[in-house]
Amino acid sequence: MSRKDAHAFAASLAATLMVSIVVFQAGDGTFGAVPADEIDGDEVLVVAEYDPFAIMAR
Repeated sequence: MSRKDAHAFAASLAATLMVSIVVFQAGDGTFGAVPADEIDGDEVLVVAEYDPFAIMAR
């Protein structure tokens, strides 16, 4: 998925599931979004993290 789509997907997931979502770039250059507790760090670059509780506190 594109970087723009990954960020939109992550924001939507964080708001819906009420869990922290990480946007990452894999070794092949693609982007993805997964819950923060599922990221293992192997061959991915964390680009952003969406924390629904931090967003609500603003």
